[in-house]
Amino acid sequence: MNKRNDNLRLAAGALGLLGGFALGKLISKSTKADPATGALPRASILDTAALAMDVLAPTLAKGVIIRRPAVVALAEKLDLDRRAVERMQTLRNKYGHGPVMLPLPLRKQAVVFAPEHVRRVLDQSPEPFATASSEKRAALSHFEPKGVLISNGAERAERRRFNEDVLDTRRASHHLAQRFLPVVDEEAGRILAIARERGELDWDAFAQGWYRLVRRVVFGDAASDDQELNDWTVQLRQAANWAFLHPKKKRVQAKFFARIQAYLDRAEAGSLAAVIARRPNTADTAPEQQVPQWLFAFDAAGMTTFRALALLATHPEQAAQAEEEVRAHQGPERQLLPFLRATVLEAVRLWPTTPAILRQTTRETRWYNGRMPAQTGVLLYTPFFHRDDQRLPYANRFAPEVWLEGRQDEWPLIPFSGGPATCPARNLVLMLASAMLAKLIEGGLPRLVSGSPMNPIRLPGTLNNYGLHFALTTQDR
Repeated sequence: MNKRNDNLRLAAGALGLLGGFALGKLISKSTKADPATGALPRASILDTAALAMDVLAPTLAKGVIIRRPAVVALAEKLDLDRRAVERMQTLRNKYGHGPVMLPLPLRKQAVVFAPEHVRRVLDQSPEPFATASSEKRAALSHFEPKGVLISNGAERAERRRFNEDVLDTRRASHHLAQRFLPVVDEEAGRILAIARERGELDWDAFAQGWYRLVRRVVFGDAASDDQELNDWTVQLRQAANWAFLHPKKKRVQAKFFARIQAYLDRAEAGSLAAVIARRPNTADTAPEQQVPQWLFAFDAAGMTTFRALALLATHPEQAAQAEEEVRAHQGPERQLLPFLRATVLEAVRLWPTTPAILRQTTRETRWYNGRMPAQTGVLLYTPFFHRDDQRLPYANRFAPEVWLEGRQDEWPLIPFSGGPATCPARNLVLMLASAMLAKLIEGGLPRLVSGSPMNPIRLPGTLNNYGLHFALTTQDR
């Protein structure tokens, strides 16, 4: 399908979701497969409108590629993510566990409700459930047009191998851990120093240190203060939030890739850039276009780390376990911190940084309740599976034991997606995030002084990381 048709199809879908429902006849469609065609059941126009209003519109408004802090704050105030989960529960209870098609003009779109279907879609990615959905291509092409997530065939296979090799996907701890951990300690110390000067630890102080850490890990120390690179990343991701509706920032994109390539050519020792330099690559690899996805993913990892700190600050029993683990693991041993890794996983379970996992079918697929056509978009709404209190007894509380005891397979808990297309940086992110948490709480657990009320029995559906403020509990840090 050419670019023009892709854009028409996406535009029609967006208009149908966000504006056209009130004009349709609000009639109920059958919740069963069509016996004549064997097609999947279709949601009613009214239910599709409700899904758009409660689930899709808030997700898009908050920013899928880069968050809009004001909208995140509003979503927290109105508890929009909890409302979205409740809407998904209502639809699941009405239509059953099978996939359901949405009646959109010029747009084939399905929603998945059952855990076994989540596993099928993820396990059978990228074929027949391609990661390169039309929506994802439209968004990510703003800053990584040759990225693995929007690639197919041999190009995708080579780019996936590249990501797994450089990021050490199969190892619990990256082989450069002994280089990275001291960098974490230095940047955590810098964060705490800024917090002491300001009298509190807020998102701005944390983010400054976190982004420095990311640049040093990816490119080396020479990139630590490269604010210009960070600014270009923000500009391109802001455009990506609008996907096909925003023109490409070609000049910014050119400068962005040139700066990345310069760091890769330099290949500073002890960085991921040095790992790239040692790896034999092909014409399909496009290393400079894989790196932007890492910068994108590490932004979400920073949000999760800050939220994880809020969990520890409001759960004394778990905080004591974390502090004990920190005391018992010093220096190189901090590359594996099981309890703090579980804390990070819980933070991203409770408040997913990738709320919508998107796939697109490459051919017709058969389900127990009907056939799904080729070129159908498939939506896995992550918060629904993570916070479904009709199925999960721990849905709305802090439960790190789920990860420590291997119980996450009871239900599709997918903080880093899953299957062959799972996030290749999963273990690297968990190592860096848990090590950062360890250093931040080492001298005394910071105290949460502002932000959403953290009721341990019913944690908020949305947690605005930009609004969290902590007081340092000791003066001798």
